[in-house]
Amino acid sequence: MYELRAPSPAPVRASTEPAPGPSPRLLPRLAAIAVVCVAVQLAFVVPGSGLGWDETVYVSQAGGDTPAAFFSAPRARGISYLVAPVAALTASTTVLRIYLALLSAGALVGAFWIWRTLVPGRVLVCAGALFATLWPTLFYGSMAMPNLWCALGALAATGWVARAVLRGAGRAEFLGAGTAVAVVVLMRPADGVWLALPLLLVTVVRPRMFAALAVGLLAGAAPWIVEAFAHYGGPLTRLHRASEIQGGLGWNLAVDDQAKALEGRTLCRPCTIAWQRPGTTVWWALLPFLAAGGAVVARRAGRGTVILLATGTAVSLAVPYLFLIEYAAPRFLLPAYALLSLPVAECLVRLYTWARRPAGRPGRTVTRQWRVVALAAVLAAHLTVQLQVTSRVSASSKSTTADFAAVAAALHRNGIRPPCVISGEQAVPIAYYAGCASRQTAGHDGSITPAGLRDAARRVPTAVLVAGGGPRPVYAPSAPPVFLVETRGEGPFTGYLFPPPDRPGPGRSDS
Repeated sequence: MYELRAPSPAPVRASTEPAPGPSPRLLPRLAAIAVVCVAVQLAFVVPGSGLGWDETVYVSQAGGDTPAAFFSAPRARGISYLVAPVAALTASTTVLRIYLALLSAGALVGAFWIWRTLVPGRVLVCAGALFATLWPTLFYGSMAMPNLWCALGALAATGWVARAVLRGAGRAEFLGAGTAVAVVVLMRPADGVWLALPLLLVTVVRPRMFAALAVGLLAGAAPWIVEAFAHYGGPLTRLHRASEIQGGLGWNLAVDDQAKALEGRTLCRPCTIAWQRPGTTVWWALLPFLAAGGAVVARRAGRGTVILLATGTAVSLAVPYLFLIEYAAPRFLLPAYALLSLPVAECLVRLYTWARRPAGRPGRTVTRQWRVVALAAVLAAHLTVQLQVTSRVSASSKSTTADFAAVAAALHRNGIRPPCVISGEQAVPIAYYAGCASRQTAGHDGSITPAGLRDAARRVPTAVLVAGGGPRPVYAPSAPPVFLVETRGEGPFTGYLFPPPDRPGPGRSDS
């Protein structure tokens, strides 16, 4: 007799979006990457560094003895809030650098850790290593600048949204996504908007997550909006002024400018420089192809939605800096690089797996070894280039800030001491180093009239700076210029010094 059996149930198809469990070795490996990142900054960037132009603006808002510099329309106060705990306690640039390096390293680990249930651990480790060793990441990790924080915030926000889309949203996802978006907007409102656009589009059918993102967007923008009403007549007026300062938004192909700036230019405006080191952009030229390859690999592995969201958000964040402004700075694209590190890591991990795959016949073992060696050599060359550019950019930055400090010291020797006012060439950073207030009569930082400057000179020591042998400004006093110092970057600095407040002199003008 034959035994009757129930038909076997059809096999259940696995989910197309598997949830890789976090490896117990993931967190230590990410932490090791962060430690190496901090060590490189302590070796190359921190020693002997001073505050750059933009940094002096942000740090001067945070307290201390230096008067706050003029805060122009495009700026936001997120970095000033971030550095306030240290700036209020000490004027030491080294202490501030170490604080920011450690804080950004911890934030890097946290931002990638959010993705642990979405992407395999080895992909996350590769992505973290790729992003952490880019020279803009290494250079700006200890800088009082907002771009790296926008990058880590964008990575975190996208990770929280991806978790909500694929696994379901809970309190952690709502709070995490909203907070991360708020941080990005607080640092750079424009970046926050370009980040929110794709994330809001993805969550439009998920009202609670959509609301969390919208609340984060508004919360982060609140200080900027309040300040717009207080000083600019409203957000629209401030936006118009910010657009003027940034050269206006419109079709401007800046792809080539961004590529040239990667050789070690922190700001390329206008970017008419000769392209001296094309080798520094090889990785950048390969980036779209590696990201596309990673998206294909991730789709075949069932992680297509995750990587597509990361890639799409990266594209959104890159669009304004590649196509809508007429100048370039490598730091602008840090948010896009952070998100693109995920598809690129997917591609590289797959290449590594292929390189180690058995060749099929014993005689081809050497071929497999050479694949691994070739891939390792390419990555080692990439890392070497990043460290070389980091060293070169750090040296240039230190030279520039040393010039600022030298001019400030020369001003002190000539009687310009706090409380004091400085106007003219490079007045913003030099005033910070001298402990003075910076006041410009025109331009982006215009905050005083010529008459107002002359009135200030009646009360405190005041100087007008000229660099490189330039002509005397029309609002400067009529006394002959005083040679201050020969700088490496700007050439000779001279100063037109108003007469001391306690006695009249030939430079006095009441008109």
